[in-house]
Amino acid sequence: MNLLVRPDAFQDRIEDFGFEYLSFATRKLARGQTYEAASHGVELAIVVLGGICSVKSSVGDWAGIGGRTTVFDGLPYALYLPPGTSFTVTADIDCDLAFCYCRAEEQHPAHLVTPDEVAVEIRGGGNATRQINSIIPPAFPAHRLIVVEVFTPAGNWSSFPPHKHDVHNPPGEVDLDEIYYYRLERPEGFAIQKVYTPDGRIDETITVRDGELVLVPEGYHPVVAGHGYNVYYLNALAGSARSLAASDDPNYAWVRQTWAEKDPRVPMVTR
Repeated sequence: MNLLVRPDAFQDRIEDFGFEYLSFATRKLARGQTYEAASHGVELAIVVLGGICSVKSSVGDWAGIGGRTTVFDGLPYALYLPPGTSFTVTADIDCDLAFCYCRAEEQHPAHLVTPDEVAVEIRGGGNATRQINSIIPPAFPAHRLIVVEVFTPAGNWSSFPPHKHDVHNPPGEVDLDEIYYYRLERPEGFAIQKVYTPDGRIDETITVRDGELVLVPEGYHPVVAGHGYNVYYLNALAGSARSLAASDDPNYAWVRQTWAEKDPRVPMVTR
């Protein structure tokens, strides 16, 4: 599996990257443009990265979804649709959308997630402080899909200490596949993500640029934002349980005890 995926692999097309449950796509629609599809055997979260759209579907209609210009301008709107839903998305203004799909057999109600419903958490400390916005958390009524977005200030670490979720051993850890979809506030910048397993079978250090995607099939997967460049990533996760339980790399877990204060640049986006 090639862990770094360029945008042409998932822009305007659905790609599963070899995962058991997850698939993903992005679409940019100009004002008035429409996209029509059906979710068939998957549940779906349409995350508005920027712009405003409206959706008509077999399970309900929603107008004026969105509001932020880019991901760095505010908290998200997202629409959850259950399996077997036919839908049409229309761009009210130019809009930028992410489609997070997950194989599902259960039916749960469609739901529009608004910024007021998004739980914001400031995690970590020091230069590992970051902001997590929970869009579809484990408690959300869905079958398998979990979706969060993370903001990492320039020069900071994220997903740190390195953690993994590739063993089904609840409540301490569950087995999840994960997608990291990146945006940078200044698109010429970069982030670095490392993906490695304890036995060394995977040991990759990846330079990630704006609009690219990193696959995490297993292993630890920390991130660092390049100096001067704020980094956003959208996480889609699914696997053996609706949980985000993970285990730290024991070589680095001690770092948590050194965090005396939070980075004052966080939160980076608010309501």
